[in-house]
Order: sequence, then C-alpha cells, then structure tokens
Amino acid sequence: MSHDCCQGNKHSEAPKKVAGDSGEMVYTCPMHPEIEKSAPGMCPECGMSLVAKTKKATKQVTKKSLGKGVHGKHAGHSTNVFLKKFWIALTLTVPLVLYSDLVELFVGLEMPRFFGYEYVILLLGTAVFFYGGWVFLAGSYREIRGHMPGMMTLIALAIVAAYTWSVYATFTADMTLFWELGTLITIMLLGHWLEMRSVKKARGALKELSALLPDTVEVERNGKIETISVAELKSGDVVHLKPGGRVPTDGEVVEGVSEIDESIATGESKPVAKKEGDEVIAGTINADGFLKIKVTNVGEETFLANVMRLVAEAESSKSRLQLLSDKAAFVLTLVAVSVGAITFVAWLSLGGEVSFAVARLVAVLVIACPHALGLAVPLVASISTGMAAENGFVVKSRLALESARSVDTVLFDKTGTLTHGEFWLDEVFPANGFDTADVLKFAGSVNKGSEHAIAKAVVEGVREQGVEIVAVTGFERVPGKGAKGTVDGAKVLIGSEALLDEAGFEIPEDITSSIDEEAKKGKTVVHAVVNGKYAGALSLSDKVRTESKEAVEMLHKEGIRVAMVTGDSEETAAWVSSKLGIDEYFARVLPEEKIEKVRALQARGERVAMVGDGVNDAPALAQADLGIAIGAGTNVAIESAGIVLVRNDPRDIGKIIRLSRLTWRKMIQNLFWATGYNIVALPLAAGALVTFGVPAIDPAVGAIFMSASTVIVAFNAVLMRRVKL
Repeated sequence: MSHDCCQGNKHSEAPKKVAGDSGEMVYTCPMHPEIEKSAPGMCPECGMSLVAKTKKATKQVTKKSLGKGVHGKHAGHSTNVFLKKFWIALTLTVPLVLYSDLVELFVGLEMPRFFGYEYVILLLGTAVFFYGGWVFLAGSYREIRGHMPGMMTLIALAIVAAYTWSVYATFTADMTLFWELGTLITIMLLGHWLEMRSVKKARGALKELSALLPDTVEVERNGKIETISVAELKSGDVVHLKPGGRVPTDGEVVEGVSEIDESIATGESKPVAKKEGDEVIAGTINADGFLKIKVTNVGEETFLANVMRLVAEAESSKSRLQLLSDKAAFVLTLVAVSVGAITFVAWLSLGGEVSFAVARLVAVLVIACPHALGLAVPLVASISTGMAAENGFVVKSRLALESARSVDTVLFDKTGTLTHGEFWLDEVFPANGFDTADVLKFAGSVNKGSEHAIAKAVVEGVREQGVEIVAVTGFERVPGKGAKGTVDGAKVLIGSEALLDEAGFEIPEDITSSIDEEAKKGKTVVHAVVNGKYAGALSLSDKVRTESKEAVEMLHKEGIRVAMVTGDSEETAAWVSSKLGIDEYFARVLPEEKIEKVRALQARGERVAMVGDGVNDAPALAQADLGIAIGAGTNVAIESAGIVLVRNDPRDIGKIIRLSRLTWRKMIQNLFWATGYNIVALPLAAGALVTFGVPAIDPAVGAIFMSASTVIVAFNAVLMRRVKL
C-alpha cells in the first residue's frame, strides 16, 4: 500500500494515480523524499512537515509497482539505515575526538602526532560530513525549495559552517572543529533514529488500518471453491469465511451463523451476532462460525476505505493550535539564524577566536532546531485521529475535534439519535374478556397485509411475543385510519381512534385512563374490535435507545447542557426529556426550523454541538459550532458534519468531548517541552554566561538537547493511548 493512506484498498490491482498526477502539487518529506502526498501534512516516518516540490507528470502505478517503487525506495531510508549511518559515523568520529584537545584537557592523554596527521583528520572529517551529513544537506535543499526552512536548514547551516571553517583552519594551522562536527552529525543521526522509532510507534494505530484485510480469500465460482486475491473480488461473489478469518470486503451473510468482532470498525468490544441477511464490514474478524458472504462493496466503496479516506482528510487538515505552532517553528528558524549570526559577530568583535565564534554559531543553530516544535501538535493530532477511529467515530476535520473541547451545549435531534426512529410495540391493554394473546393475534394477522409503518411495527411486535399470526381473508385497507379483515372466522377491525369513532365504538372505562396515559407520553395507540366487540388496545412508540440516558449523564458530568429538538408533539418531547434528564427541548419544530434553534442557542452565547442523521439536519449541522452526524444517517448529513459516529450510539458524544480535551492538554504540554528548554539552552549555546564562569554548550551537547526534546514530545504523545475514553 502506498504511504498515502487515502488508498482505501491495499489489494487493489487497478491502476492508481500517485500524488501529484495531472499536474497537482506534490508534498514530500525533507528527510524522506520517497514519501509523496497530494496534500501538506506530516511525514509518517519521522513526523517532519511535508514540503512542496515541483509538479510531476501523470504516472500510472499498480500494486506491483507500488511495492517495488515506493516501498523499495523507502527501504533506502528506513529506520535501520539511520542506525547504520550512526555506527559508521561514530567509528569515523572516534579518532577525531582522540586527536582533539578535548582528550588532553580532560584525560591528560596526548595521542602521538605523525607527519600529515592533520590531513588524515581532514579526510575523516570530510567522510563524516558527506556520508553522515548528506541527508541533512539534501533535506535543507528540499526545505528551501519548498519555501519552508526549518530543522534541516539549521542543521545544514551548522555543519557547513563547521566544516568550511575546519577545512580552512587545516591549511592555516588554526584550531579546527572536526571533533565538534563529527560528534554533532553522529548524535544527530542517533537522535533522528530515536525520533523515527518514537513517531512510527505513535502513528502505528493509523497504519494498522491498511493491514486489516487478508491477502487471499476463498470464493465460489463456476461451482468450485477457488482461492483468489482480494483484489480480484467482484460485487456479487460469494465468499467462504472460516472461523477466525477476517472479512475481506463489505457484504451480506447468505448462509451460516456466527459472531463478528467489529471493534476495529465501530469501537464496540462485544462481538455482534450475524445470521442470514445481516451486513458485515471489511476488516472485521469472524469468531467460531462458518459464513457465506455475498460481496456488496469492493475497493474504495468499502466502509474501511471510507474511514481511511476520512482519516487521510483529517491528517491533511490542521487545527488552530497547529497553525500557530507552524508559524512559531518558522519564526524560531529565523530567530535561530539571526541569533547565530549575532553571536558569531559579537564574539569576533570581542576578540574571540574564530573557531570559538563558529562553535557558538553552530551550537545556537542546533539548539534552536524547531523539529520538536513542528512535531508537538501534529503528532498528538495524528494519535487522536487514530484513537477516534478505534472508539467508533471518525474525525473529518481537526478543527472540528478542537472545537469540541469548548462546547457547552449538545443539541440532539430526537428521532434516530436518542430514539431508534422506528415504531415499537410497547403495551397491550385487553378488554371485555379478551386476553393479551387474543389481541396480539387479531392485530398481527390483519396488519400482516398492510405496508403501513405502524402496521409493520405491530406485526413485528406480535412475532417477538411468540404469538402465531394466521391467515386473513377479505383484507381491506382503510386509508389513514387502519385495516379490516376476517381472522379464524371473526371479523376484525384494527385502527386509530378515528376509525373507532367512525364505526361507533367506545373505549371501555377500565382501560381509558391507561390509554390516556400512553397518549400523554406521545405514544401511538391502535384499537382492536372483534365481531363488533371492543377487544383491546396496543400502544406503540419511537423507542428510546437504552444508551441515551447514559449519554446524557456522561455529558452532564463533563459540565455540558443537553437539549433536544423534535417535530413531535409537546407531550412526546416532554416525556422523552423527563425520561432522559434533558435540560431543554424544542417541540413541533419543522425541518427547516432546526437551524433557527441552533442560532437561538448561539445567540445566548452558547457553543453548540448539533447531533443529527437526516437530510433535514444538514443545515443545522453546518450552522452549529460542531456538527456530529450519525454514521447510519444520510450522506448529506455526513458531509455537513465535522465528526461522524460510525455506530448509532449517543454515548460516543461524551467520548468526543473527552478526546478533544485530552488532545488539547497534550498539545499544550508538548509545546512547553518543545520550546521551554530553549529559554535556558540558547543563552548557554551562545556563550552569554561565559564571563560569569558558566561554560558554553558545545554543538554535540546542543544536539543531545534538541533530540531529547523531540523524543520527549513523541513519548508524551504516545501516553495518550493509555487513556480510556
């Protein structure tokens, strides 16, 4: 799979265009030029900001060429290669240190001088400079070409200054800086290796998305079972999924019973039972049952591909804090160059030796490298994006996740969000000697012939009660009111109170109060009349999700008000609100009026998160400070939202708030670690306190400080994964 995680299916053999096709701008890493993306972002190997490069000609690549091209090139810049460069540079640097004044000063040991030894030191220093330092020189070229001078530019300036002076000093018998140059490059290589390991570990969760599919799959074709690659699957194929296997693509179970671990897709830890007719998601894991699955979506149409696309879009977006840190990194680069130049000139004007002035310049440039600052925010954002996907919601925009921390009101659309959005059979009230089973049988049997939503809910409820539904004759719909027919020889009338009044029947007094109570709760009541005698009533409601009350409680614990908007009656809205503990509700709201309710809350100074799932929710989702779409909702709603819930679980709203606040805290902590040490280190690197007896920091020590701050930032970001949302 390409490094560009926009590729939805790693097994696709179909020709793909790489980033930069059709004359689009290509973004690459200064340190890892094999990384190419179509949008600015963060290098998946080292975390450095990608820089723009020249436009490329259109190029078609397949999975095979990707494997040999992108990954082949990447092998040349792998983490282990930097470790190899470190060991070779260290070996070459040892004699540079031994023949420096450092050994004689601290150990009292003077290495034997031989004729021409200074030229041997020159050759060793040159080897370290070009072999170990070339990656930094090349990286600085890419940064400057992309108009984004940063870490590579500062390091390149530092080592070029040290090397140029040292070559000159070799032929003028002046003091060289070869040991400083060698130790600086060696430590920078080691530091970059450590940074790469930290970044790769931190970003591991997102990379796992690209490795969720199996390479091969068993499929029924021409009456035989064939083993093919996932890339060869077609819509309509029937796949055999053995126990423990991964679902290769989105599909529908056509045979078998099992349980599927969908945690990677929905965040739900409990395995989900699957039977004929149920849908399965690519990348999820089968338990101990055998399933036959009909392929419905392949390649970029799959759920997993869409998640990866949204993650890629989120990675290319930036939060306000990241934009600020990017500017700060650029400013720090300019400050480093300016302070370095001032330091160099100041020491020369004070009569200092040129070698000492150059060493101070090099130390300042290295200390001020903004790598940790550039990594501080995007690495946390990248991890939070992965954590979101692991917990069942997808961040489409980092600005959306950032804004979630300051939300103080969550406005839910009731239907399909807090409730299931479907009618459910709640209660049965038999009368006049009929029992519950009788009422269910007559109501279910007559309604079986109707296509009305209420009729279907009655039939489904009767079946769930285990009551037999029998054949009906003489079925007749009564438009807008109900239906009638003959069941087991009895004439049955099923319908609303209007139908009851029209037929001249009255509700018995012993169940009138119960029916009135159901109506106050906003429930729909259906009446049954059998052979001219009132038999009973059935109440139906849009069932409240079992998770909704817990979701409201979670938000209250976070100090957030909860409001609800619905087109239902005042009675229904009041009942649902009291049942769930909702702070405020808006009833009888027309679809086009939902956006006005969002604006009304905002006019009161509240920052509003809107949660919805329908086409009519889209304007309100866009108007809200944060739009959250239910994943099972419409595409229009999803496109209007900044965050998408993969599963229909309102409890995930609380997780979004907590993740947003955790992400913000980690970003602030990382910015402190990335910049705080400069307050002390920069003056010491410049030698500002030498006159007070405080020694100046050598370039090699500066490199240790700079690398350590980057590793600390990466480690602090990784600690996010230990937090349970």
